[in-house]
Amino acid sequence: MQERETIKLGQKYRHFKGKEYRVLYLAKHSETLEDMVVYQPLYGEMGIWVRPLEMFLEKVEFKGKIVNRFEEVEESK
Repeated sequence: MQERETIKLGQKYRHFKGKEYRVLYLAKHSETLEDMVVYQPLYGEMGIWVRPLEMFLEKVEFKGKIVNRFEEVEESK
């Protein structure tokens, strides 16, 4: 697993393309036992999605820069 912050359940994250999501759960794939992130878009139909944890935490190239695929969003209290 990559060295980065741990995923925080209930926390809001921003995808590198700009839309926001809320992490609901961490889960395991039933056959591979791969760690998965269960999350929900905070826009549109707000369906429930899963993505491998490793992919959720990875860095990607965007507009010529290396950025985090998802970045934690500080929520005002």
